[in-house]
Amino acid sequence: MIVTKDERPAHDTSEAQVPTDEPVGLGLIHRPRRLRSTAGIRALVQETRLSADMLVYPLFVCEGTGVRREVSSMPGVHQLSVDEAVRETRAARDDGVRAVLLFGLPAHKDETGSSAVDPAAPVQSATRAIRDQLDDMTVITDVCLCEYTSHGHCGILEGERILNDVTVSHLVETAISHAVAGAHIVAPSDMMDGRVGAIRRGLDARGFEGVAIMSYAAKYCSAFYSPFREAGDSAPAFGDRRSHQMDPANVEEALREVKLDLDEGADIVIVKPAMPYLDVIRRVKSTFHHPTAGYQVSGEYAMLKAAGRLGWIEEPRAMLESLTAIHRAGADIIITYYAREAARALV
Repeated sequence: MIVTKDERPAHDTSEAQVPTDEPVGLGLIHRPRRLRSTAGIRALVQETRLSADMLVYPLFVCEGTGVRREVSSMPGVHQLSVDEAVRETRAARDDGVRAVLLFGLPAHKDETGSSAVDPAAPVQSATRAIRDQLDDMTVITDVCLCEYTSHGHCGILEGERILNDVTVSHLVETAISHAVAGAHIVAPSDMMDGRVGAIRRGLDARGFEGVAIMSYAAKYCSAFYSPFREAGDSAPAFGDRRSHQMDPANVEEALREVKLDLDEGADIVIVKPAMPYLDVIRRVKSTFHHPTAGYQVSGEYAMLKAAGRLGWIEEPRAMLESLTAIHRAGADIIITYYAREAARALV
């Protein structure tokens, strides 16, 4: 017998119910959406909070006066003479940023990177100028030889091999010259074995016990550094940096590297790059519970800038989302070329 709709018994539920917007009385106890319903409530329960004072702003300092050359692969980033670096630091402070990281672009390069220890070199000169004019800013200086050597490698060469211990002695002298100029923190980025301990002993012997070391403890041999090599004029003339920078596939090795640097006297450790290595940041922070920095490197910055300019992403949101992810992973400090933009957005 064929039963029509009108003849179907009242208790028959074979026909699917049509969804409505009316409350259906599900009896839910837990409704997570309650805490997402307004901007005010979302702010109350937000777990990870960015602040401008956790940001470090990298600057590239060159010779000359009145120099402000934009880096083509890093829109908004410039090579700056000392006077312009001071001006940029003042602007960053006014935006709420409290720390800068200085990289040097010397006019003279040679095989041993001898100008790295020159008291009149860009980093030392900019450090003195910033300390003289903006003493409430924290000055961090990059300690490496790649920007100073004619071959672009991070140390002293024998043939095509970097000599570890000879390089370390040069790094110690470079760090001391930065401390003499007034650096609050020196940041060795070379990845030579034993350099943190040697720098600590060298600083202490010269009376700079109060100068901290922010070690690039887990620095990976990454494809994301390419724009930096234009900005820092530090592309290697041959080969690559796999002999001293870490294999991107390794995380246990990163923990060993961090432990070595902490044991040698590092006060802060850096994981670099940041976004592709959020798992490493998390492991480092949860294992050692020491101040940890994530470096949002040039390639990460350049990709967001390029996609934003092409209209493929909403850049301001992507910027803050990426920085939040780095902090959420465990970074107490974020080194980023977005520092000024982020600080303004966080006001």
